[in-house]
Amino acid sequence: MLSNPRILIAEDESGIADTLQYVLRTDGFVPVWCATAAQAIAQFTAEPPALAILDVGLPDMNGFELFKRLQALPGGAQVPMLFLTARSDEIDRVVGLELGADDYIAKPFSPRELVARVRTILRRSGRGAQGVPAAATSPAPAPSPAAPATPFALDLERMQIRYYGRLLELSRYEYGVLRLLVQRPGRVYTRDDLLRLVWDEASDSFDRTVDAHVKTLRAKLKAIAPEVDPIRTLRGTGYALNEELPPAP
Repeated sequence: MLSNPRILIAEDESGIADTLQYVLRTDGFVPVWCATAAQAIAQFTAEPPALAILDVGLPDMNGFELFKRLQALPGGAQVPMLFLTARSDEIDRVVGLELGADDYIAKPFSPRELVARVRTILRRSGRGAQGVPAAATSPAPAPSPAAPATPFALDLERMQIRYYGRLLELSRYEYGVLRLLVQRPGRVYTRDDLLRLVWDEASDSFDRTVDAHVKTLRAKLKAIAPEVDPIRTLRGTGYALNEELPPAP
């Protein structure tokens, strides 16, 4: 990871924001504090950060809605985002993960733990200074050529996947999961496999993380080809790509 990555903080409580800025600055980051969602959108638009920390309970906009607004901005889908909230219910965690967030920390929290998670996310994503992606590395196995008849088209250099000719708008983890499945049709990946290969730091995640991302993947695939179900679920085991899919025209 390159030095001095910019970290956008959207947090309306000044005491928490001061603490975050202090620990991030001490660790070599450049924190940019915004007390409202509107300020966060303006700062993000001016210069996408290396990572964004979003409070769910902002005064002018729900943090989940802010996440979606930032994701829609140019370069937004490539910026890792972490939710910070006073609510610790699992349903809130699942909502954040289904949106494509990289992590979720409930208040009260250890500032040092949060900084450690920020570093882990940046290391996994290869984000460097000023939010510019560093050279990509992958813990996944070497790519295997896709079958000629597959409706999926992988572009590993651009980290993009097309489905029946249409480009999928995927979060980093959605891309990682689908890439593995597409490269090895029929191969069953357990949840532990996917956590290890896609999230890398499996101990920081949980099984529902995988299920949440597969759910959003299925919705995006179904929006393109409603009659096709490309991802098989093996109850109690994991997921695999269906080997018998209608070919692309």
